[in-house]
Amino acid sequence: MTTMPGTRLPLAVTCGDPAGIGPETVAALLGQSLPPFVWLGDPRHLPAGTDWAEVAAPRDAADLPPTVLPVIAVPFAAPARPGLPDPANAAGTIAAIEQAVRLVQSRQASALVTCPINKKALRDGAGFAFPGHTEFLAHLAGDCEVVMMLACPGLRVVPATIHIPLSEVPKTLTPDLLRRTIEITHAGLIRDFAIPDPRIAVAGLNPHAGEGGAMGREELDFIAPIVRDCKDRAMHVFGPLPADTMFHPAARAGYDAAICMYHDQALIPIKTIDFAGGVNVTLGLPFIRTSPDHGTAYDIAGQGRADPSSLRAALVMAANLAERRHRP
Repeated sequence: MTTMPGTRLPLAVTCGDPAGIGPETVAALLGQSLPPFVWLGDPRHLPAGTDWAEVAAPRDAADLPPTVLPVIAVPFAAPARPGLPDPANAAGTIAAIEQAVRLVQSRQASALVTCPINKKALRDGAGFAFPGHTEFLAHLAGDCEVVMMLACPGLRVVPATIHIPLSEVPKTLTPDLLRRTIEITHAGLIRDFAIPDPRIAVAGLNPHAGEGGAMGREELDFIAPIVRDCKDRAMHVFGPLPADTMFHPAARAGYDAAICMYHDQALIPIKTIDFAGGVNVTLGLPFIRTSPDHGTAYDIAGQGRADPSSLRAALVMAANLAERRHRP
């Protein structure tokens, strides 16, 4: 994630929740060597002293020096108070995402990079009906099937179930869901990561991958059969593996991505390995979308302590993936 490709079109970067660290992390990246991008949000929410200029379209960002933030202004109802989410700004947050998606779908921007949102604030202020960003983007893209990948230089993980309570995982983790998660991951690794024969490790749901049925039967009943079916279709898939032995360095060297059964099984290892540099990638969309692998960080918002490393990595990865996907 260190290559700086010459993308033909700028990236579209959404503001996220203006009470979080999204606006200040964007401002912190000005002047750095990065792919070109345009920011969608209310310029009132940028940190004081940010040098910005309004542009009518993403292509106009090329006319500005790298120390000036190109802004496509999206009006919000209220000012932003760092650390204090305001439901009055929910409609603006959603509008910025919708407008950025339109820019990418119309090929005015090469890819989408989203800053973190607060789902509760969006529900309270605008009746947001989606569990998270990923599901909302899938809806905007025509209700396509997607999976959420978290990636850093040393690891790629995909949770089969995402933003649901742990108690709901066993009934949500159906054979069809797991099969489609593996298939979408396999296709995404080939198309966007240029891995011709991806090696995919599949975790078990239960401790010790069920230990032969002694600690749960999901591995025997459908996880292992699905893995065998994928192998029969010439996919390099193996498992189910005990999740507690999948993420040490020697194990990680044996696969290109790990399919995990639930949110924390996937996110704990990647955030332990590279807390600041992880990137959220949505596979299965008709356009490229990445996001920093962190939340709104209300506890440090507005204090000048936010680390922009993950956003920087998300910008670079989005440009790399867009370059591959749109290569003639």
